[in-house]
Amino acid sequence: MTADDADGLLTGSIRKPLVRQVNVGLACNNLPAMTTDARETHLRSLIRDVPDFPQPGILFKDITTLIRDREAFRDVIDGIARAYRGLQIDLVVGVESRGFIFAAPVALDLHAGFVPVRKPGKLPAHVISQSYELEYGRNTLELHDDAIVPGQRVLIVDDVLATGGSLEATIGLVERLGGVVVGVSVVIELGFLGGRGRLAGHSIHSLITY
Repeated sequence: MTADDADGLLTGSIRKPLVRQVNVGLACNNLPAMTTDARETHLRSLIRDVPDFPQPGILFKDITTLIRDREAFRDVIDGIARAYRGLQIDLVVGVESRGFIFAAPVALDLHAGFVPVRKPGKLPAHVISQSYELEYGRNTLELHDDAIVPGQRVLIVDDVLATGGSLEATIGLVERLGGVVVGVSVVIELGFLGGRGRLAGHSIHSLITY
């Protein structure tokens, strides 16, 4: 398993047997009129299950089938952004690499800037680094050391909250530069992995929880 695999991959890995799904509300402007539960069920129906990927015994939650649907993709972006409109977000930080898919359009919606957090060696200027523990070893994320001005209000966006390691590291990077983490928002939360506990003290927003 790679470092990405251990922290959730594209948009989350679920080890068999499957756990019971837990519904969380999502208001979708562009989908047909329906109840909140029905809207979430519709979005769930667009996420493809891929068995035994990236290794035997893993049921992989693939978001590519969700984001290729333009209306559903738009409603996911709206579902994230609407939770933070009016909260004076200065910057939206996206976590490499699937977090970029959602963070950049959310930044546009919120009239905020976009800042990428990347793997080592991907950013060209001087960086600060933060490492975190994985099931099998360690991983590191980096952020340009001039990306955030102290006091700026920051929203962190990623595709998945799994064990919480990459998001915990991202929070650490933002706070080391003096940024104020207003919230952390993800499309999917794998609640049974307990990643939320690693982010104690921060507001967590998720659209779909397994």
